[in-house]
Amino acid sequence: MAEVALRQIRAIIAVCEEGSFTRAAARENATQSGISQHVAAAERTLGVKLFDRSAAGVTPTPAEQRYYKRCIEAVGQLANASEEVRGFAARVSGDLRIGLIPTLTRAALAPTLEQFVPRYPDVRLHIVEGYSGGLTDMVLADEIDFAVVPTFEGRVGLKSRLLVRDREMLVSSAKRGGMKPFEPVQLRDCGPLKIILPGRANVRRRNIEIYFQTHGVEVADIIEMDAMIGTLQFVLRSDWVAILSGLICIADIGRPERTISPIYDPPMIADFVVISPARRTLATQAQLFLEIFGAEIARIQAIWAQTIPPAVYPVRPRRASRT
Repeated sequence: MAEVALRQIRAIIAVCEEGSFTRAAARENATQSGISQHVAAAERTLGVKLFDRSAAGVTPTPAEQRYYKRCIEAVGQLANASEEVRGFAARVSGDLRIGLIPTLTRAALAPTLEQFVPRYPDVRLHIVEGYSGGLTDMVLADEIDFAVVPTFEGRVGLKSRLLVRDREMLVSSAKRGGMKPFEPVQLRDCGPLKIILPGRANVRRRNIEIYFQTHGVEVADIIEMDAMIGTLQFVLRSDWVAILSGLICIADIGRPERTISPIYDPPMIADFVVISPARRTLATQAQLFLEIFGAEIARIQAIWAQTIPPAVYPVRPRRASRT
């Protein structure tokens, strides 16, 4: 059976997106008759009409609408394959500037570097730890290639993709008492809380306060602190508590000093996204770093899934990485 040629597929995509053979020809640097011939040849091969033609232009048929989606996926896969193969022609090199929040540097960064550095020795790494607002400004100013931050409404000039959905944990000192390690808790039953919260410029602060208001969590006192090590150490030495992502709490498994309590009924969820400039695609070295980084985060989540009851921490299949 005859197959539709790639040049015909590109013509079909162009016509569908431009709504005109003339504009499609200009976009593809071809003649209008050439584009028409490619589309007609594809229709004969497929045995189906792809476009309705009229004086007003061309309109994709239902068959074309479905075929277009598949064509876009196929062309994208070809582009990705070409990029991967080019990696064999030369060693990956260049600068890679990364911004990460403290939640991710404590547990996931070192294992990622342990794999990435020897594998890609010609990549010059520059890693900045900061909070979401500052890192977002750095991405917009082109000071870093990408950053991983809590999800937010978005800003013009940025694109984002979900990296992970993580469960929030109540963190307290074992000396405080009243909590059993890894036993789920309902925050409304734990108050009034003396709690350390991130500052109001931090995206997570608003999410936590909304949860408190929605679910009747009583608060006795608040300390604002945008210092992760300071937060962890003060919790360890006092009867104050904090709400932290499971990603950063993974280091406390097997250590009795701090008690980690999954927030449950309902859970508190933290979404973390990769943000980068909208005007360009991430370089090969950035994509390779995120592939290893994402695998390490998935490993951490698998550990939590084995540590916490499945009803509280259901296992979710990891989505394929897209950049």
